[in-house]
Amino acid sequence: MTSATITKTMSNTPYPHLLEPLDLGFTTLQNRVLMGSMHTGLEEEKNGFEKLAAFYEARAKGGVGLIVTGGISPNFRGRVAPFGSELSKFWHVNKHKAVTKAVHKYPTKICLQLLHTGRYAYHPFSVSASAVKAPINPFKPKELSERKIWSTIDDFAHSSKLAQKAGYDGVEIMGSEGYLINQFSCKRTNLREDKWGGSIENRMRLGVEVVQAVRKAVGEKFIIIFRLSLLDLVEGGNTWEEVVTMAKAIEKAGATIINSGIGWHEARVPTIATSVPRAAFTWITERLMGEVKIPLVSTNRINTPEVAEHVIASGQSDMVSMARPFLADPDFVNKAAEDKADEINTCIGCNQACLDHVFKQQRATCLVNPQACYETELIFKESVNKKSIAVVGAGPAGLAFSCYAAERGHNVTLFDGASELGGQFNYAKQIPGKEEFYETLRYYKKQLENLNVKVHLNSMQTADSLSNQGFDDVVVATGITPRTPAIEGVNHPKVMRYLDVLRDHKPVGKNVAIIGAGGIGFDVGEYLVEPESLTVKPDEWLKEWGIDKTYQQGGALSPGNNHSKSERNIFLLQRKKTKVGGGLGKTTGWIHRSTLQHKGVQMIPGVEYKKIDDQGLHCVINGEPKLFEVDNVILCAGQEPNRSLYEQLQAANLSVHLIGGADVAAELDAKRAIRQGAELAAKI
Repeated sequence: MTSATITKTMSNTPYPHLLEPLDLGFTTLQNRVLMGSMHTGLEEEKNGFEKLAAFYEARAKGGVGLIVTGGISPNFRGRVAPFGSELSKFWHVNKHKAVTKAVHKYPTKICLQLLHTGRYAYHPFSVSASAVKAPINPFKPKELSERKIWSTIDDFAHSSKLAQKAGYDGVEIMGSEGYLINQFSCKRTNLREDKWGGSIENRMRLGVEVVQAVRKAVGEKFIIIFRLSLLDLVEGGNTWEEVVTMAKAIEKAGATIINSGIGWHEARVPTIATSVPRAAFTWITERLMGEVKIPLVSTNRINTPEVAEHVIASGQSDMVSMARPFLADPDFVNKAAEDKADEINTCIGCNQACLDHVFKQQRATCLVNPQACYETELIFKESVNKKSIAVVGAGPAGLAFSCYAAERGHNVTLFDGASELGGQFNYAKQIPGKEEFYETLRYYKKQLENLNVKVHLNSMQTADSLSNQGFDDVVVATGITPRTPAIEGVNHPKVMRYLDVLRDHKPVGKNVAIIGAGGIGFDVGEYLVEPESLTVKPDEWLKEWGIDKTYQQGGALSPGNNHSKSERNIFLLQRKKTKVGGGLGKTTGWIHRSTLQHKGVQMIPGVEYKKIDDQGLHCVINGEPKLFEVDNVILCAGQEPNRSLYEQLQAANLSVHLIGGADVAAELDAKRAIRQGAELAAKI
């Protein structure tokens, strides 16, 4: 039994520490849950603030104590992109009022995040402490003059005053993640020799002056959160002593709360992806506890009320910040308060529909909750024409459709030929670092039960069997079949399909060639190189990624290489001549590539496959013949839609719909499958 479970059983109130109010002196938060800042893309859309208001209202209705908005720049040069959001003119105020008015229908407080991106600005007008280009940005910043530094401080204060006029309860000043204030505070990017550079007292001056100016502008009864970088996780980052020095100065300057910042965006250490252990960084917030008297917030990969309760109950922080968990489930807090944690739609940390979308300048949403940021568009009203609907296939698409359709009042029966729900999710959950998929399956199982969906497993269906049961509509979500490439000897005993490995757990040799370097190829690679997942072993995970909990040097990085090699020799091959893994997620692909590189996997593009025989896999690479002497060749060469039942039902003139991989099987895509299931359910 965990300490969080023990705490819970000691009180009639579920999660008593998490749900305890927090007195800030001039105001009180209804609980210790902060919804962390997330840029959604609605900030820049036409009529986006109306949609944004609905988005935040749903989370306020769901019980969160304090919301922090996505980052809004205090001036033009600080914008994320050329047309990024800015709060600097009086006419900007009215659109923000729609957000604050919606949130304040409930006891929730809301703060505007003031974000000056500095050298991370994706436009040619960027500025920074020094003219040092970021490795993740093509634009080199201009060094701010002292006059421009002071005008920037004034801009922060002016924006805060406008936020107050718009009805916000406070602001969060972004001083971490490698943005402008963090660029000033670290030697990595601050090469100045004036009073804004050199010692930590000079480098932290910008952050301190901003807090002082904001406090002077807004008065005492206004929340000021400062997002302080506790772990820079880059070379040239601050030492622990410098972090503490800055924290104390920020408190003295007038901050109400300090929120933990973990890692710069350019850091080569994962900080929020699903492979990061839950609450992997709360230890650093705990280390700051007692150094300052104002409340501290811990953050990153806290995604269940049990974990959040433990963090606060054990004294690691005064509050917890959860961002993406509120994309996944706006009712997170209310469900926890009602002791219905098993009904929470848990964030799996995949980044596919949130961060990946934002970095491609698309609207954010959520893989497991496609209604996120579409609250005014994807609506599940009770149906006036309730139908009897059969769903064939209990993978992501079939599960999503079944639940949303039943929510609308339809009578849904779900069939699957397998012995368990989940389809391809049952293979994904076995990959080291993807254990969170268990949570999604737990959520759907509970939803099916609550919504009275009739579930029939081990139940293969045909057009005849479905025709005889009198359904009004049939939804086919039968998924995919793995593609077999046309290679001589493809049926050789050495050859395995990825389902042989992930589903059937057949033994795999020491020397392996993987054909296909898409998401499945990488999943199989990670499954084979990790004998056990480090995601459930936080200290070992921190060591593997070079994070030094003793903080012996700036940035808290360990010297040297801490990565352990795999006992297998693995070759990950692809036909394309482009970078291996180039099609993976924008914000997580580098993690998968790094993981396999650290384990010694050789990734080879531009491979022409010739034949497979007793010797191994014969190929041609750059015009030269190459033999991979391997024990096994694993096929991860794509999928084909499984549409045979759909075609039979069409021929029988039944009302039939096709969703998920059975519709499009270019790559296993749960994000598209779940959204497609939801959209069909909303209109059927």
